[in-house]
Amino acid sequence: MGTLDEPLQYPAARRDDSVVDDYHGLKIADPYRWLEDPDAEEVKEFVEKQVQLTNSVIQQCETRSKLNETITKLFDHPRYDAPFRRANKYFYFHNTGLQAQDILYVQDSLEGEPQVLLDPNALSEDGTVSLNTFSVSEDAKYLAYALSSSGSDWATIKVLRIEDKNAEPDNLSWVKFSSISWTHDNKGFFYSRYPAPKDGEVVDAGTETNSNLYHMLYYHFLGTDQSGDILCWKDHENPKYSFGGIVTDDGKYLLLYISEGCDPVNKLYYCDMSDFPSIFESFFSANSPLPFVKLIDNFDAKYDYIANDDSVFTFLTNKDAPKYKLVRVDLEKPNTWADVLPESDKDVLESACAVNGNQLIVSYLSDVKHLIQVRDLKSGSLLHELPIDIGTVYDISARREDNVVFISFTSFLSPGIVYQCNLGTGTPDLKILREIAVPGFDRSEFQVNQFFSLVKMAPRSQCSLLQ
Repeated sequence: MGTLDEPLQYPAARRDDSVVDDYHGLKIADPYRWLEDPDAEEVKEFVEKQVQLTNSVIQQCETRSKLNETITKLFDHPRYDAPFRRANKYFYFHNTGLQAQDILYVQDSLEGEPQVLLDPNALSEDGTVSLNTFSVSEDAKYLAYALSSSGSDWATIKVLRIEDKNAEPDNLSWVKFSSISWTHDNKGFFYSRYPAPKDGEVVDAGTETNSNLYHMLYYHFLGTDQSGDILCWKDHENPKYSFGGIVTDDGKYLLLYISEGCDPVNKLYYCDMSDFPSIFESFFSANSPLPFVKLIDNFDAKYDYIANDDSVFTFLTNKDAPKYKLVRVDLEKPNTWADVLPESDKDVLESACAVNGNQLIVSYLSDVKHLIQVRDLKSGSLLHELPIDIGTVYDISARREDNVVFISFTSFLSPGIVYQCNLGTGTPDLKILREIAVPGFDRSEFQVNQFFSLVKMAPRSQCSLLQ
């Protein structure tokens, strides 16, 4: 870019020395608090001047257009995510190259003609409306999806009928930090939200600077107004807690994840859904939350649901295992926990997925590369190692009833490969389903070798050599 012709003239930031907080006798000045109000005209003017200054510098960059052209060219290639199955349909995300948002497609089979199910790019002129989260109903008839605008965490949940792509009337507001989990009768789903603003309170969701409090878990019946949604859990004694509800794979339990902050720890409660939806009727009429049972009621560790057989649950946890392990507990004997897959001496257990009835696909991070193993769900014993190259596995897509697993992989030599692995044949059959091709590059002409440097009085270092 070269040197600037003259010194930059930054916008003046007014000091307000009258703003002083008193924290138990300690006075702290906050002279720029006026900048915390994004709706104030003075703040808008200050931000606009900052933007003008930034643009005046960027526009002098002599290589800006060439840099933009090069980056655009590098990004202009098709990209695919791993597909997933619901009922008799397959779903996957695809980007032709330069689209602002990935498009969700649906197929009747892996070889079937893909159809666009949801294109977020069509929802705004500048591509700033994005898909925040989504969930397909168990019968693959409905798509519940949450949309966000301009990078905001706030989302609005809508519902689409998959067969004819028609929108349902459902419109759920004030959704934030939420998953969407359908009950197995396909009549509705659990989601999380914050209270709506009080009357007279003007809020433009996404520009507020205050913290959000009193997260809540709700259940929404398909085709009804949000005002009739059922409150399943709240905690007014802990306003900073956030809640997420997940229905187990067999549909028999609702798991309540409770977190505070971003540390890898959570509480975990459960609710027996055997009497659903009659359980709602009794507790809703009494204006009472659902009868959750506290399985983990502290923030000592992280617990992620992997599978369950009736009341016997398998979890991925870092409890007394910083490199993670798999544990098992019977809800009827909550004080008795057993290791299924103990913590490794050196490898980090990053994920586990129950598949093919009673098997597991586990992913280890080992010496800066991923290892994929097939293990027995009951005993944790190793059954197979999947032959993948040196690289990173960033998604494993399958559920317990599936005997076909999809694995998303990237490496020094490939921006993305989706593997298809059939576990129903006894010996895993791994093949490439889709591969992202970069024009002018042939990965078969290169190879990656891994070696380790041993230096006296220093830890072992991993090196990758690209040839």
